[in-house]
Amino acid sequence: MNQLLPCLAALAPLTLAVVALAGTGGSARTVARNAIATAALAFALATLASLGAAVMGAGRTPLLGGYGLGLSLQLDTLGAILIMLVSFIGFVVVRYSRNYLDGDPGQVRFTRWLLLTLAAVLTLLISGNLVLLLAAWIGTSLALGKLLLFYDTRPAAVRASRKKFVASRLGDAFLAVAALLLYLRFGTLELASLAAQARGGEGAGSAIVAIAALLIVATAMLKSAQLPLHGWLIEVMETPTPVSALLHAGIINAGGFLVLRLSDVLLLATPALDVLAVVGGATALFGSLVMLTQTSVKVQLAYSTVAQMGFMLLQCGLGAFSAALLHIVAHSLYKAHAFLSSGSIIDLARASWTPSPGGQPHAARLILALVAVIGLALLTGLAFGMTLRSNPAQIALGSVLLMGLVHLMANAIDERPNAFVIARAAVTAAGVAIVYFALQAGTAWLVGGSIPASRPVGGVVPMLIAAAVVVSFAAVTVFQNQMMRRSDAPFWIAAYVHLRNGLYLNTLANRLVLTVWPRSASSHLPSKP
Repeated sequence: MNQLLPCLAALAPLTLAVVALAGTGGSARTVARNAIATAALAFALATLASLGAAVMGAGRTPLLGGYGLGLSLQLDTLGAILIMLVSFIGFVVVRYSRNYLDGDPGQVRFTRWLLLTLAAVLTLLISGNLVLLLAAWIGTSLALGKLLLFYDTRPAAVRASRKKFVASRLGDAFLAVAALLLYLRFGTLELASLAAQARGGEGAGSAIVAIAALLIVATAMLKSAQLPLHGWLIEVMETPTPVSALLHAGIINAGGFLVLRLSDVLLLATPALDVLAVVGGATALFGSLVMLTQTSVKVQLAYSTVAQMGFMLLQCGLGAFSAALLHIVAHSLYKAHAFLSSGSIIDLARASWTPSPGGQPHAARLILALVAVIGLALLTGLAFGMTLRSNPAQIALGSVLLMGLVHLMANAIDERPNAFVIARAAVTAAGVAIVYFALQAGTAWLVGGSIPASRPVGGVVPMLIAAAVVVSFAAVTVFQNQMMRRSDAPFWIAAYVHLRNGLYLNTLANRLVLTVWPRSASSHLPSKP
């Protein structure tokens, strides 16, 4: 029976692909209506398979091939959670796109590629062999590329698509070489077999595994728009809003999924995870700073995604795999809603804005609030059985999350402190801390059989990394506060300008892409959209 569950889940992408390839005849409205029904069916099938996996446990199909190479499917807790998530968001996006593109001459073409993209992502999530995973990985990128070039006469869309193409092909090559190296070392590309051998310690200390781990990490960073090749994600705003919603809420998370799926192998080469933590942390800090200087709602959301993906990969690098999965789910739902409702965000922001009686809090009060939330994270972690020695990453990540409440806490102890306001802020912060650690513990229990519980802690290095994470994010919080408080000073004006331009990293990336793909290739395009 367990072998039937992945097959049931596979009906979701199969149905989407069949309708996309053979069922897009007729009028645009008929095609859109059929696409909505197909997406709803895919969501129902994914939900039914996931519930079956929750009751009966993980399921795997036999390998269609030989020598550890071929096609197979698996549905464990990790895959079940994510296929439900992606199929649900896919259904919402397909339904939204019916009205969004109503009357557009390319609506049928758009619907076809949207369904194929969803089919590729769902196939990726239930792949049981690296051969199928690699094929679905490439298929997702190619199908998304068609959506990014939906308006192929717009120069900005062409430039963004080409940058994405270069980054994706690099990632595909890295993943293919990593798969070859893993096959040479383990003799199989079956994901379950790779995980079992890795958990048994086979391959530990192997140079081949270390190189493969670094290539997997590089692939994940390229897929999730990490520094310095993050710029393509900022420039895909020429595509229709449903594509932005699907990209930012689902496809961009594929890098994190790859790390989670191969986490047992990556634990054999912890330096690769250290690289992931450093780059992810730097990207999160960069994105959170640049995001505040953007005036376009969609560009601000894009930089928010860059920062969120950096933080998610930072969690993976620190070994907080269950927290990373929780982050993927929460960010996907939030970002899909944010993009699909982006037209009303400005009105909502204006309606909800209220002036702060004390303005931006003084740096001294801000630092006091920072100390308070870090202490709260430590105390809450201790209450859940976590210590700095056994779970430094989880406590550090909890501290970073609570830093989002620093301005609330600092304003509560403003020039005119009020006992009620202070108590309310403290209760809010405590509630957020408890909910976060409870959700993290619940997610770890739920996916215990699919991904490792955590990265093994030994020596002082993990504690130093965790401390560096807390100090870095605290410094950025103070920096953001000072940039807003002293916006008239020359230094802070210059800082704002440089951040507004993304520290010019995207300009350097554009030059690199133009070297690989000269501008003359697009000279037939008009100079203006």
